[in-house]
Amino acid sequence: MDFGPHLILATLEGAITAAVISLTAVGLSIVFGIMRIVNVAHGEFFMLGAIIAWWVATAVGGHPAVGFVVAILVAPATVGVIAAATDWLVLRRITYDPERTIVATIGLLYIIQQATLMTFGPDARPVEPPFNRRLAIPWVEFGDGGLSLVWPWGLGTTSYKLAVIVAAVVILTALWLVMKRTRLGLIMRATQLDSEMAMAFGIPVTRVYAVVFGLGAGLAALGAVLIVPVQQAHYLMGGDPLLLSFIAVIIGGLGSLPGTLVAAVLIGLSDGIISVFFSPTLAKILATLLVAFVLVFRPEGLFGRRKT
Repeated sequence: MDFGPHLILATLEGAITAAVISLTAVGLSIVFGIMRIVNVAHGEFFMLGAIIAWWVATAVGGHPAVGFVVAILVAPATVGVIAAATDWLVLRRITYDPERTIVATIGLLYIIQQATLMTFGPDARPVEPPFNRRLAIPWVEFGDGGLSLVWPWGLGTTSYKLAVIVAAVVILTALWLVMKRTRLGLIMRATQLDSEMAMAFGIPVTRVYAVVFGLGAGLAALGAVLIVPVQQAHYLMGGDPLLLSFIAVIIGGLGSLPGTLVAAVLIGLSDGIISVFFSPTLAKILATLLVAFVLVFRPEGLFGRRKT
């Protein structure tokens, strides 16, 4: 296969990675932007969403679409409730102190990981996609007769992979509308700007924090449900999403949702393309080096605000 078809396939894989990382990174950015804490266990909420999706889809049985629809409703909601309960049981008790929160979420990471290992075992769990039609992808070729549209044998994708990209766009658009056009979004933005002033105006800040922590975890779980029919669910799958989400948040600017989203798309695309042409390890190395350059030359991130 020529370079052109390879590049098309690599870009498609990168777009799928970008879609999932966008959901996960935006969830992490919301938590940091409003609560001012770093959730090191964010990747384990991603993993938990995939495991619950597998369990629900297996328990429901029948046509794959039925189990998947139930899973995409149940898994993010369950993970969100678990995260909100964690906020109430742990983070609120340590008054959201940044240093103690990092230690607490590291402990939470290992608790979730080992509990999942003991409950579901070390094996990877497949989830059948609700639909999986093979789609051929044409590309333009330059020849003696000018431009021609060709359909290379073996160059294609599946309808489900394209649906993952569309679903991520719809979900992120809905999230933007909630943040900008609803009372809940107004309360969350007010809490982000000044939590003490918000409390003085009667906003229940501790409840807002629980909702925000649950929302961030739910977005990560939602991304996991979307990707688990492409990958497989296992108890160690939270590492890469956590790393790429942190990279996106740092590059985009801590607490900046537009910056995080742009960085997540760029990182996802580059990760997919480099992984296809070279290796996944090289993609992670280059992304980490990019973070180092950003921290040196623009510590507030590409879209972050400079401190005055």
